[in-house]
Amino acid sequence: MLKSARKKEKDPEGRMPLAEHLRELRNRLAKALLAIVVVTIVAAFFYKDIIEFFTNPILTAVGCDSTFSELAQQRTGTCARIVLNGLLTPFTLALKVSLMAGVIFASPVWLYQLWGFVAPGLHRHERKYAYAFVGTGVPLFLGGAFFAYKTLPTMAKVLLEFSPADLDNQLPLDDLLDLIVRMVLVFGLSFELPLLLVMLNLTGALTGRRMMSWWRGMIIGITVFAAVATPSTDPLTMLALAGPIWILYFFATGFSLLNDRRRRRRDALGPADDEASELDLTPRTSAGSRRWPRAGHCPHRRARNGSTATTT
Repeated sequence: MLKSARKKEKDPEGRMPLAEHLRELRNRLAKALLAIVVVTIVAAFFYKDIIEFFTNPILTAVGCDSTFSELAQQRTGTCARIVLNGLLTPFTLALKVSLMAGVIFASPVWLYQLWGFVAPGLHRHERKYAYAFVGTGVPLFLGGAFFAYKTLPTMAKVLLEFSPADLDNQLPLDDLLDLIVRMVLVFGLSFELPLLLVMLNLTGALTGRRMMSWWRGMIIGITVFAAVATPSTDPLTMLALAGPIWILYFFATGFSLLNDRRRRRRDALGPADDEASELDLTPRTSAGSRRWPRAGHCPHRRARNGSTATTT
């Protein structure tokens, strides 16, 4: 049986025409979008549980010991109450939460499709760096998201103390969820800074000694960033973001210093037996040729009788 054009044997080096690249990109995008849509539909049945997972710690911290479903009861004292403004807000909020859950929980699928499209064009050492980046970046991002989730109740409690006594603070649910998502993204991406510095050091673009010389400026810069990125003005929330980044920065600096020392030792030993040495491109004369003498110092001169006499 004749094979179709799509089932022909691929090029060993991964080369293919532009039309094949576009067709592969279309197929991988379709698979990624299909996975997101399926997970979003499934998450639509549990969006209330997802909302309670993010809001109940905040409500517990600000004095509402009840769950999300018991907020309609009257309470005394300052308390934060979650409200919905508008008739279409519950429907749009359900779509937003379901889609956010679909993108997050379907991330293994669309990340795999993205890697499958990019990986054939990478060299072996580039793939190794990509594996290391993903294997380290994902735990760092999850660690930052965990810190944000644990810090949000304290931040809400501090901010609520500015409210006058015996007045409820109305929290629009869509605004609260946007705040939570922003905090999780800010904390998660901030934890990726040391990984970026390590990758720059591995590529030779940044040395550990230079990173060490920047430590004062980095401490101030990280503190200012934490003060601006966190919506709360209390120092506890700011230190919750700045403190781990300080520790990770010095850890990245120490790793870079050790890597620079290892690189200097390797360069001092020269190339290994299975590595090619550096080429010497200095022009040299061949073995059978003679070097041209300097002017006035000719080693041979013509004698008067036509013979060649060698000078001493």
